[in-house]
Amino acid sequence: MFTGIVREIGTVVQAVVAAEGMRLAVETVTAAESSNVGDSVAVNGACLTMTRLDGKVFHADVMRETLSKTTLGGLRPGEKVNLELALAAGERFGGHFVLGHVDDVGIVNEKRREGDSIVMGFSAPSEFIKYLVPKGSVAVDGLSLTVTDISESGFRVGLIPHTLDVTTLGARGIGDRVNLEADMIGKHVYQYLSKGRDGVTVDLLRRTGFVEH
Repeated sequence: MFTGIVREIGTVVQAVVAAEGMRLAVETVTAAESSNVGDSVAVNGACLTMTRLDGKVFHADVMRETLSKTTLGGLRPGEKVNLELALAAGERFGGHFVLGHVDDVGIVNEKRREGDSIVMGFSAPSEFIKYLVPKGSVAVDGLSLTVTDISESGFRVGLIPHTLDVTTLGARGIGDRVNLEADMIGKHVYQYLSKGRDGVTVDLLRRTGFVEH
């Protein structure tokens, strides 16, 4: 379990794709030194298991399924990645429930400055958009962000200066691909309502004005 609060930026030192998947190695500031083999870490929002530790470098195996569902297959040595270790019991919960199970890949289609902040827009599959709500949560490359606008083909978020300073998202440009994970609670609610239990359906909520999409 993660919260979408990126703790540090790591640097890819190895990304070797083979028939069985990818062997990934990432250099960190503190994450590797404070971890153990078998610990979970979110790399750009995708949950991986640390298989080996070499000082400040952790190694992880990435399955073919993960490569097909995320942007990790495109990582190259020297590239910066967002890192978050799994939530420990008793820690402050600052974001939202994030599993590190990437739902879809989105594409940056808008980036503009508003004062000190940046508004970013992403195109995404309709199967992903259906889980979003205005002012709800979404994870983009592992960051817990608030949805500001939604359309049939995408959504927008706002990035404050602190987020731009401590994550990689501000360096993304138009056309770049990002990992997306919808809010876990929202997905469960949608699944429940889509089955029409107790006579409550998404269509009923839409017709009565409780949801917009």
